[in-house]
Amino acid sequence: MLAAAGSLLRLRPGLILRCAPGTPRDAARRPVALLRPQGFPRYSSGGTPSGSGPQGPGKVHKVPAEHKPSQFDKKILLWTGRFKAMEDIPPRIPREMIDAARNKARVKACYIMIGLTIIACFAVIASAKRAVERHESLTSWNLAKKAKWREEAALAAQAKAK
Repeated sequence: MLAAAGSLLRLRPGLILRCAPGTPRDAARRPVALLRPQGFPRYSSGGTPSGSGPQGPGKVHKVPAEHKPSQFDKKILLWTGRFKAMEDIPPRIPREMIDAARNKARVKACYIMIGLTIIACFAVIASAKRAVERHESLTSWNLAKKAKWREEAALAAQAKAK
């Protein structure tokens, strides 16, 4: 990866060259943290610049925490196990974290629906077995309903004829 920022030339992660004339040669091989430009702060999951927060430089996200989660997003983050309590959720979090939590919640919801469908199938089987014991069927229900309609139609025709 080749990227330039000010007088720095980044050849790959961990290897930065100084491009300014008159720069000492030993500065070309310094670690990335020592050569980071001062104008670009890196943000942690808490939304504070790195180094000033309690997390330190070890837990830094690639993307700045820029999204303010809604109450629904917070509930999804809790349900998927990303955070343990509502107070643990920072005021701003990366968009990728919310997307990952939503995908995990979507999969959990699908598993719940699959389980409910299987339970409903067993319930229908059990009620059908009870209906067979009572000698009930859809055909007998339809025949009884049509006979009732015929009776009502005959009564209506007699009342109209009078």
